[in-house]
Amino acid sequence: MRNILPENPSGTPVAEMSADRDLKGHKLLMLVPWEPPAEYLDSLHKTFPGLEVVHSNWDTWRLQTLPTDITEEDWKTVTILLTGPRFPTKEAAPNLQLVQLQSAGANYILNNPLFTDTDIAFCTANGVHGPQIAEWIICTFLAFQHNIPRFLDNMKEHKWERSWDDSDTQDAVHQRVGILGYGSIGRQVARVAKAMGMDVYAYTNRPRPTPESRRDHSYIVPGLGDPEGILPSKWFSGTKPEEINEFLSADLDLLVLSVPLTPQTQGMIAAPQFEVLKGKRTYVTNIGRGPVINTDDLITALNEGLIRGAALDVTDPEPLPKEHPLWDAKNIIITPHVSGNSNNYNHRLLDILRINLGRLSEGKEFMNKVSRKRGY
Repeated sequence: MRNILPENPSGTPVAEMSADRDLKGHKLLMLVPWEPPAEYLDSLHKTFPGLEVVHSNWDTWRLQTLPTDITEEDWKTVTILLTGPRFPTKEAAPNLQLVQLQSAGANYILNNPLFTDTDIAFCTANGVHGPQIAEWIICTFLAFQHNIPRFLDNMKEHKWERSWDDSDTQDAVHQRVGILGYGSIGRQVARVAKAMGMDVYAYTNRPRPTPESRRDHSYIVPGLGDPEGILPSKWFSGTKPEEINEFLSADLDLLVLSVPLTPQTQGMIAAPQFEVLKGKRTYVTNIGRGPVINTDDLITALNEGLIRGAALDVTDPEPLPKEHPLWDAKNIIITPHVSGNSNNYNHRLLDILRINLGRLSEGKEFMNKVSRKRGY
């Protein structure tokens, strides 16, 4: 640990603070298991000369405790924290004003007193996953459509089995993708899908009737996504089963599930929804959270041919036990929660942190701030 600050004397919540261009009196503690690039730290120093930066090489995802090199006195001076799922108590960090999470999801903070019993701003890394997860979604869908899993199996057996039947492959042109959860990931899926000639339908929990309501205010990798919300040809919204079923009945060839796990989304796709999807034998992709789908009902839908196939990067349970019947379901592609992996992840995370430091210095609302009402 290095660069310890004196305690912030005011302890004033962010929402009540005036602009502080230099971030004088603020201390940023970065709990990440990698070294922040020197050029990034230099840019922070030049932009915010009053900001002290402390780095502790600590993996909050693998380790169950906070780093021991941060003392009780140290925590009292921290005003900004970059972390994963490990937090100090509100009593230990009385001057904390901003927590920048390393993940796009925030479900692990929802019952933490630091979130529930304070006004501390929590911000996610929403937007860091868009490019790579969109690639995974399109990759697995096209792999299924072009019979790649079968050809890979044949290759292992040194088996040349050519098909002369054009009808065994369906390309993406004029197919329709329905994106349930039109956030940063869904918007990048839409961008790629449109480039391949697909039609896009979007589903959000709240209505988006106006151009302003359809804009994306979260982090966007420059040049990507759908910042203005202009790519879908049709928008759906709601939280009731009948509203979701209306969306699912819209002749979807590909259904992308990219919603967070909340009490409202748990079990959202189950037997009744698969009955709706069987009309088009929709291909189902889940990159949100496993419990969004009822696993037993998914297995039945696959094995009985109600849907043409499924690609899952998340499962319920997770990790998926070796003997679980989901592994052997028909037309299934399963990967072990890796679709978000990218060598650009940390770069994008630090970009979001830099943006939020700028907004703190200007007294503006933070990017990707978690709503205590909605839970994401």
